[in-house]
Amino acid sequence: MKLYKIKKSNIDNKGLYAAKNIKAKQIVIHYKGKLVTKKEVEKNPKFDNDKAIYLFNINNRYDLDGDFEYNDARLINHSCNPNCEVNGKGLKLWIFALRDIKKGEELSYDYGFGYDEDYKQFVCKCGAKKCVGYIVREGSRWRIKKSRSASVSK
Repeated sequence: MKLYKIKKSNIDNKGLYAAKNIKAKQIVIHYKGKLVTKKEVEKNPKFDNDKAIYLFNINNRYDLDGDFEYNDARLINHSCNPNCEVNGKGLKLWIFALRDIKKGEELSYDYGFGYDEDYKQFVCKCGAKKCVGYIVREGSRWRIKKSRSASVSK
């Protein structure tokens, strides 16, 4: 039996939800896809930021394109307070539970987007208490909080 089921999400259109209780550190699902070169990502309109993109950065030359029906893991949404994490290398990427997850809880992980001039394109809808409103990796969120507080105080 799969540890997850696909349902309508409060974060985005669809999401993965725990089909039963999941223990911390348990592998939930394998992130599947095809290797593509960074050059292909830059040229191919499939990877335009105006639509959903399911890319994992593998190394300086390759990304993993997970935009395929057979890759249910692509439906796991971002959260600033995630219950899952990604681990592995190359085509062997696994999503595992960071903590115990109760049946019915939406699965999420931190997408880890970098902080750059385009961060406002990636609005976060996770609803976590410490959400800064944008999908930016945890180590960079302080920059957004700092810039938001500076603009409020002016």
